[in-house]
Amino acid sequence: MATTSQPLRGKTTCKTIFWAVFPHACFIVSLVIYAFLGALMFSHIEGTRKVIVSQEYRTFLQNLTNLTRNFSDNVTENEEMFGDNIRELFNTADPVWFIKPEERWNFFGSLFFCCTVFTTVGYGNTYPVTRIGKYLCMLYALFGIPLMFLVLTDMGDILATVLSKSYNEFRELQSKLLASKLCSGSTCSKRNEQKSGAQPKIVINEPLTIVELLRNQSGVKGGPVKYRNVELFEMLIARENENTQPARNKSMERWSSCPELAREKTVSRVIKNFDKIGKQLEKLDVPIVLMVLVIFVYISCAAAILPNWEKNMDFQEAFYFCFITLTTIGFGDTKLEHPKFFLFFSLYIMIGMEIVFIAFKLGQDRLIVLYKKVISFCAEKNMPSKKIYPK
Repeated sequence: MATTSQPLRGKTTCKTIFWAVFPHACFIVSLVIYAFLGALMFSHIEGTRKVIVSQEYRTFLQNLTNLTRNFSDNVTENEEMFGDNIRELFNTADPVWFIKPEERWNFFGSLFFCCTVFTTVGYGNTYPVTRIGKYLCMLYALFGIPLMFLVLTDMGDILATVLSKSYNEFRELQSKLLASKLCSGSTCSKRNEQKSGAQPKIVINEPLTIVELLRNQSGVKGGPVKYRNVELFEMLIARENENTQPARNKSMERWSSCPELAREKTVSRVIKNFDKIGKQLEKLDVPIVLMVLVIFVYISCAAAILPNWEKNMDFQEAFYFCFITLTTIGFGDTKLEHPKFFLFFSLYIMIGMEIVFIAFKLGQDRLIVLYKKVISFCAEKNMPSKKIYPK
């Protein structure tokens, strides 16, 4: 019997783990599929567009040619005026004139653009030019941003649970170390002996079952006939045995005999997992200083790695770029030479945005508490003092 129940328990444990992980994996896989579909769509629409030479572009080239011709051999006299004229001319230029659509809007470039859309980063160096591309970008963001926020909320629960448990274990370890330092071994043992000698031990016995009560009663056999009824005694024993059986065995027997019950219970458990999204994030209570330190270390690690393939960045520039990205500000002043390499950092971006989101959530909670204290303090100051009238 034990050999057949052990594989059954192993299968049920695997199924339980699978259905517990299923909601989280479902969100992430949906976001990945959504990003790939968007990359295919934008690479087909924007990457295959025809480049039309406009009249403004011809005028720009003509003015640039005239400036270079009028530039005399004496560079020292006209260098400043030539620089001002070139700067004014390039301010009127459209960046689209200098972009090849098939290079900018390949699959990896389009995938990078989709990531900047539903993460609300929006660097601004890549944007749709065609009218249908702009309409589809609005529609794509309309469904992609809520999906991204759902993934962030779901991952926030996991990260909040990890942070809470780690912080609580650290506090317990810190309190134990502090208690061991304050209390030496000899003094603690003496105090414990004095306390044990002074305070009597209280033993709490568990309540007797019906079978034990009937067996321990000495007057049962010599009592009336109705208390010596064998059938009544056997019914009481059977009822007690039925109540003391573990509920897991009965449920497993029902599941094995009726698979529909197990299927309904699994479905209801998965639905409850969906309903619990965001609950752990609301319960998170760790110091805001700890979250700021985690953000600093997290960004510093990426800032040390990113300059290895982005040669135009140093550590400070990469740190600034990662901060602007994770906070979804996205100025676009720092551009990437190899955006497809940065796509490998997509998981880093999601986790980093989650950490920043948790930090903002904690900061918001602290601000709400501060506002409540200020309002309560002002209300107490403005309350009129109670006057005591004589009787």
